Amino acid sequence: MIDPNLTPEQRSRVLIDRLLTEAGWLVQNPDEINLAAGRGIAVREFRTATGPVDYLLYGDRKALGTLEAKRDGTPLLGVEWQSDRYVEGFSKTAKQKGLPFWHLPLPFHYMSTGKETYFANRLDPDYAPRKVFAFHKPETLIEMAKARETLRQKLRSMPILTSEGLWENQVEAVEGLERAFSRNRQRTLVPQTMGAGKTTISRAEAYRLLRYGGAGRILFMVDRINLGEQALREFRSYQTPDDGRKLGELYTVQLLRSNHIDPAANVVITTIQRLYSMLRGEPELDPDLETESTFEQAGTGESEQLPVSYQPKLPIEAFDFIFTDECHRSIYGRWGQVLDYFDAFLVGLTATPSKFTYGYFQGNVVAPYTHEQSVIDGVNVDYTVYRIETEISKGGATIEKGEWVRVRDRLTRDQAYRELEDDLTYDASKLDRAVVAEDQIRTVARTFRDRVCTEIFPGREEVPKTVVFCKHDNHAEDVLRIIREEFGRGSEFARKITYKTEGTSQQHIQDFRTDPKFRIAVSVDQISTGTDIKPIECLLVLRMVKSRALWEQMKGRGVRRIEPNEFWAVTPGAREQGAVKDHFVIVDCVGLTGEDLAWAETKPLDRKPTVPLKTLLRDIGQGVATDELLTTIAARLARLRDKLTPEEEQEVAGVAELDLREITKRLVEAADPEAAGKRELVDRAVEPLLDNKVREKLLSLQIQKEQVIDIASQDAVLSAGFADAGQAETLIKAFEGWIKKHHDDYVALRAYLDQPVERRPSLEDIKALARAIEPPPLNFKRQRLWEAYRKVAGSRVRGDGGTTLADLVSLVRFAVDEDDELIPYADLVKLRFDLWLSEQRSNGREFSPEQLGWLMMARDHIAQSLTIEPEDFDYEPFAQQGGLIGASAAFGQELPTVLDELNTCLAA
Repeated sequence: MIDPNLTPEQRSRVLIDRLLTEAGWLVQNPDEINLAAGRGIAVREFRTATGPVDYLLYGDRKALGTLEAKRDGTPLLGVEWQSDRYVEGFSKTAKQKGLPFWHLPLPFHYMSTGKETYFANRLDPDYAPRKVFAFHKPETLIEMAKARETLRQKLRSMPILTSEGLWENQVEAVEGLERAFSRNRQRTLVPQTMGAGKTTISRAEAYRLLRYGGAGRILFMVDRINLGEQALREFRSYQTPDDGRKLGELYTVQLLRSNHIDPAANVVITTIQRLYSMLRGEPELDPDLETESTFEQAGTGESEQLPVSYQPKLPIEAFDFIFTDECHRSIYGRWGQVLDYFDAFLVGLTATPSKFTYGYFQGNVVAPYTHEQSVIDGVNVDYTVYRIETEISKGGATIEKGEWVRVRDRLTRDQAYRELEDDLTYDASKLDRAVVAEDQIRTVARTFRDRVCTEIFPGREEVPKTVVFCKHDNHAEDVLRIIREEFGRGSEFARKITYKTEGTSQQHIQDFRTDPKFRIAVSVDQISTGTDIKPIECLLVLRMVKSRALWEQMKGRGVRRIEPNEFWAVTPGAREQGAVKDHFVIVDCVGLTGEDLAWAETKPLDRKPTVPLKTLLRDIGQGVATDELLTTIAARLARLRDKLTPEEEQEVAGVAELDLREITKRLVEAADPEAAGKRELVDRAVEPLLDNKVREKLLSLQIQKEQVIDIASQDAVLSAGFADAGQAETLIKAFEGWIKKHHDDYVALRAYLDQPVERRPSLEDIKALARAIEPPPLNFKRQRLWEAYRKVAGSRVRGDGGTTLADLVSLVRFAVDEDDELIPYADLVKLRFDLWLSEQRSNGREFSPEQLGWLMMARDHIAQSLTIEPEDFDYEPFAQQGGLIGASAAFGQELPTVLDELNTCLAA
C-alpha cells in the first residue's frame, strides 16, 4: 500500500523501485553505491555533466543505460529528449572520470511513470521507444550489450526464402512477415482462410527466425490443448529446407503440460489459459481448463480484462516472437494483458479477422488470403448449403395444460413425469434448452438419414464423415441417441466428442480422422475451431451461432482438401465410384445460413448449386455477367479441374488460350464488388467463355467425368406408399375432387378455376393452400402427388418436381387441365423467359449485359416467389447489386413496364 500523503512524483518513484526490484535490479542511493552487490544496480539521482539522471543502470559493474521517472499521466514520448540530454551528460562525465560503460553513448533507456513504461535500444537500426509491461532483467541487457548484432539488425539481413514445399500464399506470408519485422512492426496480422496452412507458415518462419534471425525462444499459443498437441506434432515433424532434418531434431520444441518452461526450449507451445495461470504466479493449472476454447468462453458475459502482474520466473523478455493461432476476439479481449505482457514481436494468425482484430494489430496486415482464393488455387474445397426446416424448429409449439411431460435435471439428467398445470408455449430459441422436442430431433435425423446418400451426396454407399454441431452437452446426448436409433447403427458409427466425453477427446478426434467405421461425430465446440480432420464432407448444424467468427470457424472444419488415396481409405465405397472430396455440404437445420450475420464473412462460390453447368454457360453466352453467376461458374470449373488429367487440361487451354486455373481466377476477381476497374475485369473474365467452342469443350469434359449413378432405390423411396398405379389414381381423384369442392375457399384455387381471373395468386396464397392440404388427414404432399401423377400420366410428367412450394402451382394447373404437361414450376418459368426474350429480340428490343443480369435475377425470383414486386429489390440477390436504385439506373423509366411484363408472361 502506497502512502497517500506522498506527492505524485514520489508515488511514481515507489512504483518504479518496486518494478526494478521485481526484475532483479538492486536500487541504491548515490552515496551508498555498491556495484559488487549484484549484477544489476539502479543508482538513483546519478550526477552527470548535464544534471542528475533519475536512475543510472549498471550491469556487471558497467553503465548500461538510464531511466527517466515521471509522474503518473505524463505523456512519456514527449520527454524523450531528456534521455538524450542525460546520455550526452554521462558521456562527458565518463570521459572525464573514466567511468566504466558497455557502450558510448549508453545504449538502453527507459521512461516510466511506474504504470506506463517505454524502452529504447540505441543499438537497433532506426530505433524508437516501444511500450513495455515492465523492466527487463539485468542479465538480458548485459547479453544485449555483449552481442555483436541485435535481434532487429539480424532481421534486416535474412537470407532469401527457399519456397520448396510451401504454397504460394504461405510464401507470401513468410516474406510479408519478414518485411514487417525488418521495419520494426511489433504487431503483424496474417489473415489466412481456414485450411491455408497457418501452422505451416508459423513453423517455416520459426525455423528461419531461430536459425538466421537471432531468436532465442518462440511462443506458439493456442486456446485449446488438443490444438497444442496437433501443433507439437506439426512443429517437430517440419522438414527444414536446408539439410532436410526435422525441426524437432535441431531445436527443442516443448508443449507445456506444467507451469514450467524448459530452459533449453526454443519453441514453446501452450494454451493462453496456462500462460495466464503462470502470469498469476500459480504453481499449476487444472488440465480441464485447457480443454475448452477461450473462444466459447468469450460468450459468458465476462468482459473485463484479466489482471496480470510481473512474474520474475517469466520475465517480459521470455520470448522474442509470439505466434497466436486463431487470434479471434476472445484472445485479445479479456486476455489482452497476457499478450501485452511480453516484449516480443506479435504475429496474429486467423481466418476470421474482425474490426477489432485489425485495430489491435494497428492495421499492419500482410498476405491476406481469402476462401475464394483458396478454392481457385486448389488449396481448399468450396461448399454448398442444404436446408432442413421443420414446423417446430421454425415456429415452436404448445403443450396443453393437463398433458404429462418428462422433466429432466440439467446436471444429473435424472427424469420424472409431471402433469402440466398450464399451457407451455415455447419458441425456437427455447428448443433444446428449456424444452427438448424429441420428435423434432428425430424428424431432422430421419430426413438426413433418408437424403444424405440420395440428394445430398447422390449414390454414396456410406454416410460421409459428418460433424453434428449441438447446443450443449445434454443436447448432444439426445442427438447421439436418436441418430443411432434412426440409422440403426451402434457406437462404431456415431460417437460424441465434447468436453464431457469419457476418455481423451484427442483420441476420439484421431479415431474420427482415421477410422472408416466412425461416420458421425456429435459435438458442441470440441471440433468447431482449429481441429484438422480432412475427410469431413458434411456439417449438420443444429445450433444457432451468435458469433460470426465462430460460425466461420465451424465452416472451416469442412474446407480441408484431402488426397484421393487418403480419402478412399476412410470413405467406404468412394474408390469404386471414383468419388473425391471436391466440396462439402452444410446441412442447415436452424436457419443459420439465412442470417445476414452468418453470411457476412465468406459465401460459397457456388451460389446456384442446383442449376446445371450447361444453363450457367448459356447465360454467360447470352451476355449475363452477375457476380453470383461468375462465382458459381468459377466454383464449377474449379471442381471440374480437379478431375481432369494434364492432357485434358491442355485440351481446354488449347481451345480457350487460357488454362482453367487462370479462367477461374479471373472470374472470382471480376466478381469482387469492390474491385477497381470492374467493367474491364468482367469483360476480361468472360471473354474465353463467350466462345461456344470453349463452352462445348467444358460441357463435353464434364459429361465424361461425371459418373451416371443408378438411383432406383431413391425413386422407390420417392414413390413409397404406391404399390400400384391404382393407388396413385385414387390419390389423384381425391386431390382433384377436393379442389372442385373447395375452390371458393382459397384464392390460389379461384385464380385457376374462375374466369376471368381477378388476380394472380401470391406466394402467401400458395402457402395457405399448402397448409390446408399437406398435413394429415388429407396428406396431399407435393412430392407424393407428383409421383402419383407420374405413375398415372406417364410421359406428360416431366422432371422431378414437388420439391418447392411453387411446384404446387404446377400441380393445381395440371389438375384443373390448365396445362397439358406437369413441369416443375422453375423450369416452366425459365422456358417462358427464354420465349419472352426471343420475342423481344425479334421485335428489335435489345438488353445490355447489365440489364440481362437483372432480368435473370428477376426470373429466378419469380420461379421461387411467383411474382416480382419493387419491394423485393430490398433483399438478396438484388440488394447486393444496388437494390431498386441499381435496377432503376439500369432500366430507367422502363423498369415498371418490364416488371409488369415479366409478371404477366412468366407467372402462372
